Amino acid sequence: MSSRFPTRPRSRTPVQLHQVTKVYGRSGRAVRALDELSLALPAGTFTAVMGPSGSGKSTLLHCAAGLDAPTSGSVVLADRPLDGLTEDQLTVLRRERAAFVFQSFNLMPTLNVTQNVGLPYVLAGRRPDPHAVMEAIERVGLADRAHHLPAELSGGQQQRVAIARAVAGGAEVLFADEPTGALDTATAGRILALLRSAVDETGQTIMMTTHDPVAASFADTVVFLVDGRIADHMTRPTATQVADRLVGLAARPATGAR
Repeated sequence: MSSRFPTRPRSRTPVQLHQVTKVYGRSGRAVRALDELSLALPAGTFTAVMGPSGSGKSTLLHCAAGLDAPTSGSVVLADRPLDGLTEDQLTVLRRERAAFVFQSFNLMPTLNVTQNVGLPYVLAGRRPDPHAVMEAIERVGLADRAHHLPAELSGGQQQRVAIARAVAGGAEVLFADEPTGALDTATAGRILALLRSAVDETGQTIMMTTHDPVAASFADTVVFLVDGRIADHMTRPTATQVADRLVGLAARPATGAR
């Protein structure tokens, strides 16, 4: 199925982290969420980030997206080093080059599904592409809810709207934090196929955190975090291989990095 999602000029390596450390708190109560972590995501790739709770998955995603500043190290997003950018500059960069799917759906309560999905166009000063917007809505299975308000949708349906919004605008990088966590198995499969097609058909780059080996199997690469460090990685993953690797990592003794 050919896609009507827009394409834009892409960076060759739109996400780059070099020796990134993130520490929360001070002195004896300090928590090292990321520990000198380096990672580069080539354009048009789908990377799943996995690890036990507290391993640093969400912190990694937030630092990569410019939503949180590292304690040390450097981050480059869409060819722009983030160090030294003002909050206004970061906001513009994220709005123009990135899209987000988080566990809080962040839908506008007074806008219907179609208007919410088209909102990134409006915020960027562009006219929404009705074909791309409707295609995204159809692909998440909400064509019959296109004119409903968020309050008229279930939590899972709201999550699907957030995912449609993220892919419809053709952003260079899509950051997704547990995007299928609130969805049933069949709907999750449809959403993951949509994310996969956004990579394959439009060259989007996706970084997704997940606990689900099946979700991770849709990615090109799985990065496994333990104690804020990359403990392992896997290319062309299968759900069984991912599950086995997670079991092996869980059996490792703690390193003390956290």
